[in-house]
Amino acid sequence: MSFFGFLSVLLIGAISGWLAGRLVTGYGFGLIGNIAVGVVGAFIAQYLFPRLGLGFGGGAFSDIFRSTFGAVILLVLIRLLKKA
Repeated sequence: MSFFGFLSVLLIGAISGWLAGRLVTGYGFGLIGNIAVGVVGAFIAQYLFPRLGLGFGGGAFSDIFRSTFGAVILLVLIRLLKKA
């Protein structure tokens, strides 16, 4: 992965982690935590979307949308595990 590709992953992860933290109230992990949540969310979405028959075009906007969706799933799972 190139340097700019790595920077892109970090930026998209930060944006999607921050958005997910806003959508799932009560969860904000700071800059590093939001990047981690966003990147893990991207992996979750990359795994789930094709299996559900959902496909989106390329580009930064769709990457942010997918990563945010996966990060929301991750935050909801964290919330469920904390309650258990």
